[in-house]
Amino acid sequence: MAGPTGAAGPDTAGADRVNFGFIALIVAVATIGGFMFGYDSGVINGTQDGLEGAFNLSALGTGFNVGAILLGCAAGAFVAGRLSDLIGRKTVMLIAAAMFIISALWAGAADSSMHFILARFIGGLGVGAASILAPAYISEVTPASIRGRLSSVQQIMIIIGLTGAFVANYALAATAGGSTAEFWMGFPAWRWMFWLQVIPAAIYLLALLLIPESPRFLVVKGREAQAEAVLTRLFGADAARRKVVEIRESLARDHKPKLADLLDPITRKVRPIVWAGLILAMFQQLVGINIVFYYGAVLWQSVGFSENDALQINILSGVLSIAACLAAIGLIDKIGRKPLLLIGSAGMALTLAVMAWCFSQAQVIDGAPHLPGQIGLIALVAANAYVVFFNFSWGPVMWVMLGEMFPNQMRGSALAVAGFAQWMANFGISVSFPAMAAGLGLTVTYGFYAVSAFVSYFLVQAWIRETRGRELEDMTG
Repeated sequence: MAGPTGAAGPDTAGADRVNFGFIALIVAVATIGGFMFGYDSGVINGTQDGLEGAFNLSALGTGFNVGAILLGCAAGAFVAGRLSDLIGRKTVMLIAAAMFIISALWAGAADSSMHFILARFIGGLGVGAASILAPAYISEVTPASIRGRLSSVQQIMIIIGLTGAFVANYALAATAGGSTAEFWMGFPAWRWMFWLQVIPAAIYLLALLLIPESPRFLVVKGREAQAEAVLTRLFGADAARRKVVEIRESLARDHKPKLADLLDPITRKVRPIVWAGLILAMFQQLVGINIVFYYGAVLWQSVGFSENDALQINILSGVLSIAACLAAIGLIDKIGRKPLLLIGSAGMALTLAVMAWCFSQAQVIDGAPHLPGQIGLIALVAANAYVVFFNFSWGPVMWVMLGEMFPNQMRGSALAVAGFAQWMANFGISVSFPAMAAGLGLTVTYGFYAVSAFVSYFLVQAWIRETRGRELEDMTG
């Protein structure tokens, strides 16, 4: 069966030829990187008290220690996109797995803010690499008809990782009697929150040895026999031969990948498809989603909830996020990517505006803000509704589209630039939050996120083109 564009693809082999078991193994292993992405990002939520006490941090210092991982993420995403064109998707993911292990051990043992920042930067390199390579790798080994659903698994694994970190942090804090209380071997619980990451990181490293290199990368490197062998396992011999020819022809129309591919060869301006990728990458962060994930415990404590309640709220947000991602998986290949983005933008703009209003009603009691009466409940419902809208739309869809929307020729370079922009936006939002919340207040801060969500609706309308059902070889710049 030919795709909507008429191009032959893996689906032409017929559903009975597709090795869904092998595809499931590949997706399961690749998306452990998403789990690590989520865990490494979420583990910081609940450790701020320990960090501030151990390193005597100011509000800005806390923001930088929390956000240090994001500078590594930006660098990792930028380097991984280009490096994967040189040494392969799988090889770079193996390097990322090793970085997760090193970061977890060092962050937990850090005896100064500088050591902690360096440890988290190394972890960020791994997160940045995994964040862009997992969806790109999945998109390169799956049939177009189910590519969106399978690539969306990345976001579910990110949320499972976040939720896993929230649950682990809650359990450690509850068992020890608080995040700063002593736990095993005399170390405070917050240090063990980082050390526990070694377990899933080691699983990721070993599991990567079970999956093959991307067949598209193998064709680029002239290793067509290996590429055909991988594709044969995936789709059968006939489809494999056709797909190798398609990939070779798509690459033969141009030169070896380079960053200059992002510019129009005639006008020398940035290609529209690159701008579209940058819009998706940056606005996914400008709506403030990681404020909930990085600072959730601190946020809810600041308006009257106990540490125990705040950690439980984080877990609730994680569970709702997973449910929303599952709904997105059921719809992304049916109604498309763009409709989900538009629904998400509208829903986030509304719920963020409600949160901003709720925070404007906060009362100061004993020097600390508290939400009176039912306002706290309204804020809690709005915050979780916001998380649901995000994970129903921009959460999974951005990663899916970045992995599939760019032509083969520029995919690595475009992913490098879009990934760098995404993580730098994440860094700016995350590091600025403590200072913005303290200086401008939560009302103005969340008002900014609401305006960003509102603007994103119109940018999607103007810039984003639907990619549902299209073969990767048919993507144009």
